[in-house]
Amino acid sequence: MKSIQSRLLKQKIMFGLFRSAAWLNGLAVLVVIYFIAARGLSAISFEFLTAMPLDSMTKGGILPCIIGTFGLSVGAVLFALPVGIATAVYLNEYAKPGKLVDFIRFAISNLAGVPSIVFGLFGLAFFCIMLHMGVSLLAGALTLGVMSLPVIIGASEEALKAVPRTYREASMGIGATQWQTIYRVVVPAALPGILTGTILALSRAAGETAPIMFTGAVFFTPELPRSIMSEVMALPYHIYVLATSGLDIEQTRPMQYGTSLVLIALVLGMNLFAIILRQKLRKKLNL
Repeated sequence: MKSIQSRLLKQKIMFGLFRSAAWLNGLAVLVVIYFIAARGLSAISFEFLTAMPLDSMTKGGILPCIIGTFGLSVGAVLFALPVGIATAVYLNEYAKPGKLVDFIRFAISNLAGVPSIVFGLFGLAFFCIMLHMGVSLLAGALTLGVMSLPVIIGASEEALKAVPRTYREASMGIGATQWQTIYRVVVPAALPGILTGTILALSRAAGETAPIMFTGAVFFTPELPRSIMSEVMALPYHIYVLATSGLDIEQTRPMQYGTSLVLIALVLGMNLFAIILRQKLRKKLNL
């Protein structure tokens, strides 16, 4: 009897620790948002969100930064998502265990641990110089896409593994080929899990500074991007510039917090859209 009570007590203690850890994470997010909002809300206005930067970026708005950040993030996902899914499908559905697969997994794991500044230098050397893209929206998006690949590949592969084997057997049992089974059964069933990895990749891409400061983002541009080959401004780099450059950094402090608040709102908005899409897919697939 005492042994059962002791195990139940240990279980309650451990569940309490897990619950406390979860609440601590949520509280940390709320504290960060409150800290930034309390200092940045005063800078938020219609003009701030829709106007161009003025007077060495100490006045005006951040519209080019919002558009540039959105373009870089979406461009990165548009590049990384199909490549990541294709890689995960190959590793999980086609590849046979061996040295080649071990090498690919080793490369993906190492890619995940590469510092973001290295991705920036790679993007500068490969996309900007070797492929003659220059500092542009396309070069920045591709660099962020390469950086996001390990997250999407890992999440996609786990989502594919979670699809029951019976789905594949039932599909092939009615005469479908392996490709038809993957395309029409396995990948659609794994899409909610794949979107989870996409959300994480999107969040990381939107908040990175080092990869884009060499490849896509500039200190200031007087106009909105006209094509994917145009250079852009971006919210993370704009915050960095405001916080480290200028004669009177304290003068732009409200703009720094205001821009940070807009960046958080933009990331939350894109994540919310992806989460809603994921929930709809789950309901549609009855998962």
